[in-house]
Amino acid sequence: MAPEFSSNWKKLQEQLKAQSPASAATTTPATKRKQDDTQDVAAKSQQPKKRRVQDGQKQQAVPPKKKLPSTKPTRSRPMGNTESSIVSKGSSTTVQPSLALWAQDNDISPEDLAEAYGLGLRRNTLVTTSEKARVNEGRAPDVDLGKYVGLDCEMVGTGPDGHGHALARASLVDFHGRQIYDSFVRPTERVTDWRTSITGITPKQMREARDFDEVQQEVADIIKGRILVGHDLRHDLDVLLLTHPITHIRDTARFAGYKKYGHGPKPALRILAKEVLDMEIQSGHHSSIEDARVAMLLFRKRKSEFDMEHANKFEHTKPGPGKSHTKKKKKH
Repeated sequence: MAPEFSSNWKKLQEQLKAQSPASAATTTPATKRKQDDTQDVAAKSQQPKKRRVQDGQKQQAVPPKKKLPSTKPTRSRPMGNTESSIVSKGSSTTVQPSLALWAQDNDISPEDLAEAYGLGLRRNTLVTTSEKARVNEGRAPDVDLGKYVGLDCEMVGTGPDGHGHALARASLVDFHGRQIYDSFVRPTERVTDWRTSITGITPKQMREARDFDEVQQEVADIIKGRILVGHDLRHDLDVLLLTHPITHIRDTARFAGYKKYGHGPKPALRILAKEVLDMEIQSGHHSSIEDARVAMLLFRKRKSEFDMEHANKFEHTKPGPGKSHTKKKKKH
């Protein structure tokens, strides 16, 4: 005989049967979305991160690039002895390293290379007109000597009438007009005319002047073996008691191309500066630094013609060692 259940038990069973479909449907759409979102997050965490870009740009799932070391070559200064720099700072034209090496291999000086390519001319004009002379500095630091040097001297009067000459200041510049040397010189003879109105030199400045022998040796060491450029250099070398090989001299006072500007055997430096360079010099006291720079500019202006004239004049002359020699001091 089958057992009989109480009415209460039957009611409980009916309630359980009524709730079972609801429990099967407990996975509501909202619950399903939450599960899907959880799965998406887990999947995305295993993918490479996207780079943050601006709106409108396409995102790329690539890792950020590593910063590589720069491969840009660094410029190094050539080893060995150097001459005056090929290109001055501020020049708009530069010489490629390969060209500089070619010039070195073919024994072409940096000055000749600069002249051939028109380098440094603008800088040279600025040096001449704006850079002040460092008076009585002596030997300038950090200036490499090249093939060419410019020389000018200031003199005072000696003798009963003051017509004699004694060295009172010596100045040297390089191919680009940069100051190499400048010094007041203590005269070895009694001065009878200081010529202050012309040179600006006074007895007071002689308190800081160097001895003649010291200046003479400095100048001789600088010009030794180099091309000496200047205006009427015979007088400058005379007061320095120095000689220099004629094959190593470029004198703007004796250059055939400038003789037309002179009223006599040789043109004045002031006239050449005005006519050739359109520059005013010696309007006040003379400056041996300024005069040396102007002479160098005049040489560079017609350098190819200077070289041709020199070659024609000394084509049968064997070049000497290019050394400077001291003369014996005059006795009075």
